[in-house]
Amino acid sequence: MASTAAQLKQRADYTHKHNLNAGRHGWLRLTPAYSVKIVEELIESCGRPMRILDPFCGTATTALIAAYHGHQGVTTDINPFLVWLGQAKTAHYFPKDIVATRKACVCALGFLKEKTNGAFVSSPPPIHNIERWWSSNSLRFLCALKGALETVTEEGTPERSLLFVAFCRTLIAVSNAAFNHQSMSFKDDDQFQLNIDIDLHALFEHDVETVLRGAEHNPDGSGRVSIGDSRSVAKCVDGLFDRVITSPPYANRMSYIRELRPYMYWLGFLKDGRDAGELDWAAIGGTWGIATSRLTGWKATAGHFQSSILDWAVGRIAHQDNKNGELLSKYVEKYFGDIWVHLMGLRPVLNRGAEIHYIVGNSTFYGILLPVEQLYAEMLRQLGFSNIECRTIRKRNSKKELIEFDVAAVWP
Repeated sequence: MASTAAQLKQRADYTHKHNLNAGRHGWLRLTPAYSVKIVEELIESCGRPMRILDPFCGTATTALIAAYHGHQGVTTDINPFLVWLGQAKTAHYFPKDIVATRKACVCALGFLKEKTNGAFVSSPPPIHNIERWWSSNSLRFLCALKGALETVTEEGTPERSLLFVAFCRTLIAVSNAAFNHQSMSFKDDDQFQLNIDIDLHALFEHDVETVLRGAEHNPDGSGRVSIGDSRSVAKCVDGLFDRVITSPPYANRMSYIRELRPYMYWLGFLKDGRDAGELDWAAIGGTWGIATSRLTGWKATAGHFQSSILDWAVGRIAHQDNKNGELLSKYVEKYFGDIWVHLMGLRPVLNRGAEIHYIVGNSTFYGILLPVEQLYAEMLRQLGFSNIECRTIRKRNSKKELIEFDVAAVWP
């Protein structure tokens, strides 16, 4: 996987694009998700059944691959929606669950086609400026479909989980969201999908079948997904681990809450913008909504990570001729402070000789390169890890200086 800088390419097979047609991995799209292929390559070297940890669950890529290879994959996340999705992706489904899901789908769509009195129709989610997200036709369909799915399934059943994964696929497919940038944006006016000629019932049926094809193939091992803060790993998991494979949030101000908000509002994980801001503030690297204003008053605590490289970068960012320079310098300092706390708390859950792999990307702020991989390596050295390496993986986009790395180490 390692290569020299001159050989680096924008490896689509090392991004979320490789996941789209990979069974359960392709159920839902999250642009920043790391590739199945990267994790596959890191797990293939495991010569015996292992306990593999991912303290930054995301879309549960690591836990699911570990389970498919016969290992025990354990993962945790602070975001309840990602925990729900991860539990759905790593679950074992029986033939009766597949049959029940298809029957419930037929029943739900039957409600819609019969055009009943609308008693079961769900209210639109409280998303600001919702008409920018969906046409009136799509919005009516989604509200009716959500209400019908809730009517024909019971909470906590496999069929409800599978149908709502399909519902998430449909709601984003008929939205005006665009994925041609690093983060979710909106289509241009001439790209808006009015859905006038689309058979929305058939689209949902197709999404259900896509989800069920993945559900039919159960992993040999097990995957466990739980809610928890990665800064307190030992409180979230039990036992010791032989390997850690993870991709923490990058130090680039990308908000995962912002990326996930259409799903989270529709499924009730968010009620308003303040909920979103609170969750983003609780997450590492979040700066959306109220999280941004709270950064202005943030100060490092005693025992925080100290580094001349970090001090240099923070100082340069803070003194740039930009009104947000000081704010962003605090963001960078807090990010590495949080990762430092996470890594300190990781050591007690590692077996001796455990390998760790952190897939991270460097960043730029006002033209100042933040050497994220060097800072991770420095933290690991200070915490007593050995065999530390920074392996280049790929060029991340058109900016030649932005690179993705595997920062690897061993707990002695």
